[in-house]
Amino acid sequence: MAGYLSESDFVMVEEGFSTRDLLEELTLGASQATTGKVAAFFVADLGAVVRKHFCFLKYLPRVRPFYSVKCNSSLGVLKVLAELGLGFSCANKAEMELVQHIGVPASKIICANPCKQSAQIKYAAKHGVSLLSFDNEVELAKVVRSHPSAKMVLCIATQDSHSLSHLSLRFGASLKSCRHLLENAKKSHVEVVGVSFHIGSGCPDPQAYAQSIADARLVFQMGAELGHTMNILDLGGGFPGLEGAKVRFEEIASVINSALDLYFPEGCGVDILAELGRYYVTSAFTVAVSIVAKKEVLLDQPSKEEETSSAPKTIVYHLDEGVYGIFNSVLFDNICPAPTLQKKPSADQPLYSSSLWGPAVDGCDPVAEGLWLPQLHVGDWLVFDNMGAYTMDTKSLLGGTQAYRITYAMSRLAWEALRGQLVPAEDQDAEDVCKPLSCGWEITDTLCVGPVFTPASIM
Repeated sequence: MAGYLSESDFVMVEEGFSTRDLLEELTLGASQATTGKVAAFFVADLGAVVRKHFCFLKYLPRVRPFYSVKCNSSLGVLKVLAELGLGFSCANKAEMELVQHIGVPASKIICANPCKQSAQIKYAAKHGVSLLSFDNEVELAKVVRSHPSAKMVLCIATQDSHSLSHLSLRFGASLKSCRHLLENAKKSHVEVVGVSFHIGSGCPDPQAYAQSIADARLVFQMGAELGHTMNILDLGGGFPGLEGAKVRFEEIASVINSALDLYFPEGCGVDILAELGRYYVTSAFTVAVSIVAKKEVLLDQPSKEEETSSAPKTIVYHLDEGVYGIFNSVLFDNICPAPTLQKKPSADQPLYSSSLWGPAVDGCDPVAEGLWLPQLHVGDWLVFDNMGAYTMDTKSLLGGTQAYRITYAMSRLAWEALRGQLVPAEDQDAEDVCKPLSCGWEITDTLCVGPVFTPASIM
């Protein structure tokens, strides 16, 4: 054990004890309390994070994972991932400060934002963070002024037109411009040590990774011709965090492994990295949010005779959290969160057309619409699964106000596996998914192997 995480950082639970059990205890206590109002309760299953890591090691054994801090910067997550030996991908000063605060050495940090403030570059230089990314001449000039000893990674554009997040619209150098950037770096005596790319989240085509790896090989050749010693390939992120994703993680890994074998074979001296966020934390977090207000709304304007009759109506529930807070995935990922009730309704309980809204009064805070729910009341709690990605605010974790509470939990078996860095015992009944504490080690099915790619034309 490296000492980042201790038993005092989480609740030790026995096998079979679910996050729902913990949430029920937390919300019951909140409902009975008269002070210390909390808008939402998160329960984080750190054992789920450990299981995801073991799965990653199985399917991408040559790749060294770095955690993308912006995805979820809660301390429990950072500590368990540091304990597992991950590096950390930071986008700004606050994230670098946060991971160094828990003891992560600068050698395990990459400042992967290719468009940084000068103050952030100076902070990296002062605190020993030497691995920085860039994708343009202006960024290179800032590094020359503020951190001339930095080791730079050139971020290249990808084909991510089918991804939910089109990062190449803002980040990544085109293949046409790479040679010029590498020449400028050489003239400025800046060391370029590798290439990175980032396939946007939700990409339905895993072959995009193969094409980007092929493009990276071409940039490596450019760098070698210009005298750069390039030994880092950063695969970026975009890996799914849910089992039900359109493209399974195992399928993406198979494509990546085939491309690496072709363009960066084992023994070539290149360190392969990846920056994962959603993959590690999405399914590990469950949240309970309370109803603070409700009203019935008529769908049509009835006549006076109809006002007392059964005119169509819907029930509007207002929550303590909305799309400007923990439900921002509604805006950015086009997701409609599906709540479950803490108390299971009876089979004969009628359902009503319902919608959930956040606390903002600007009319642009719909959390979920088109739902059919039983009659709920102010003070009831709604539970949402898969709430680990992009629901936390780094500023609140650095001493600001925090409207939510996080309870971390881990089973004893997962804790023992983490302490010994052991692979959990195999579950003989598992088939296609990573089951709790089995991690899918028994999966032996042959995954699809993608076609061979050649570097894209730069003409």
